[in-house]
Amino acid sequence: MERRKFIKNTAWGTLALGSLQACADNGVGVPVNVKRGANVLISTWNHGLAANEEAWKVMGEGKSALDAVEAGVRITEADPKVSSVGYGGFPDRDGVVTLDACIMDHKSNAGSVAFLQDIMHPVSVARKVMEDTPHVMLVGEGAREFALNSGFEAQNLLTPEAEKAYKKWLETADYKPVINIENHDTISMLALDAEGNLSGACTTSGAAWKMHGRVGDSPLIGAGLFVDNEVGGAAATGLGEAIIKTAGSAMVVELMRQGKSPQEACEEIVERIHNIYKDLPDLEYLQVGFIALSKSGETGSYCLRPGFNYAVCNETEGNRLIDAGFKMQ
Repeated sequence: MERRKFIKNTAWGTLALGSLQACADNGVGVPVNVKRGANVLISTWNHGLAANEEAWKVMGEGKSALDAVEAGVRITEADPKVSSVGYGGFPDRDGVVTLDACIMDHKSNAGSVAFLQDIMHPVSVARKVMEDTPHVMLVGEGAREFALNSGFEAQNLLTPEAEKAYKKWLETADYKPVINIENHDTISMLALDAEGNLSGACTTSGAAWKMHGRVGDSPLIGAGLFVDNEVGGAAATGLGEAIIKTAGSAMVVELMRQGKSPQEACEEIVERIHNIYKDLPDLEYLQVGFIALSKSGETGSYCLRPGFNYAVCNETEGNRLIDAGFKMQ
């Protein structure tokens, strides 16, 4: 009996090591002394690949899903080539870069910042709001003051490339909130860690050339992000106004609670948004997309029209980019 147990345990150990190596072979640097468990990551857009890679390393060190999602989206926030998140994000119509972010853990704790200026990592400020204040959301100058008092440094987030794009836009000043594969939006990330706990984060510079003061769905718990550790988590990307009006992410999770799979839940909410907008001129440029992750590690995603992709990493298939299914052309 002891010999059988040894052989069985050795076989499972070999399988787990091979699964972890699969992620390593797909560009996710997993340390040798990783903590083995059912780690799963899902994030929006192709910049989610690099975010997943960082988040996977964090979970490989035995840290929590919360630590992972924060570390992962910080990669995107600091990337000047991503024109819709953090440093390098396109400004509003007044030429000001304003940032929104939120974070949520497995205990339903949440933190959020909106209309934040001059701070590189709004997701980390959001986590500070969650952990160091009795509040969920801080906005504008109050959020900036809190960040500075918490040790964050102020810096200019308008890159030369973003400024050039802004000046080009001023030639016509035509605003349409088009979100597609060329004009990425939010990065949202959901994680399931080795302890079976879920967390999520969402961060963005919002729609390019938006009205000064506009806030979308990304910092709103229940709209851009929602996590229920008994069921799963969901996050959104696309036109924030449409997502806010349907409490999109919270509704995806609620449908999962009612027994739908992550995929089915995402599809139903996209269908609901389509039905609201199908007879309106806004449908011409409307794009919304959702990602979802269940407590069991199952993922799903769906969007309104082609162009949305998302990144998934797990221990068997590695870190990969997937084109989401869609409702309409």
